Amino acid sequence: MNAPVKMIVGLGNPGAEYANTRHNAGQDFVQELARAHGQALANTPKHFGYTARINVAGKDVRLLVPTTFMNNSGQAVASLANFFKIAPENILVVHDELDLDPGVARLKVGGGHGGHNGLRDIISSLANNKNFGRLRIGIGHPGNAKMVSAYVLKKAPQAEQHLIEDAIRESEKAVPELLAGDWEKAMRELHTR
Repeated sequence: MNAPVKMIVGLGNPGAEYANTRHNAGQDFVQELARAHGQALANTPKHFGYTARINVAGKDVRLLVPTTFMNNSGQAVASLANFFKIAPENILVVHDELDLDPGVARLKVGGGHGGHNGLRDIISSLANNKNFGRLRIGIGHPGNAKMVSAYVLKKAPQAEQHLIEDAIRESEKAVPELLAGDWEKAMRELHTR
């Protein structure tokens, strides 16, 4: 039993040119979650992002999509977390993951940033606290480290995009367990799909 999730952050880059790119898988997840619960994300400049509050299975959760670029995601995360007094342990960060194939999503708590600039900045902005949850949405790897930055900023081919969207929808089903703090059950259900 881990800490219950009270804030879900979806990482991505702002602007039309980045919409639906692989790097925005986390943002896509949060937007889909808000839509599924009949809420629109509102631009909240004081927290450097779009925010909403939804109720899932009787539990309130704050949603955040930073409007900073990926490398500065921590500014928005720290601002909202500090304002609502949400500890790192109660935060779930949703992000794209090169080491997982499209269609695969995995949960984990803690760990390093694995080279992900959004995670690196969030860890730094939370006073180097790494104990937040992560929902990793697989986007696959281009096969060469030099190709990564161009790869993540491109739209996936349609077949891959469908797999990424499927993973996002499947991951949404784990949200009630995460808000209840039942990470074990959420992981069991998501990781056996």
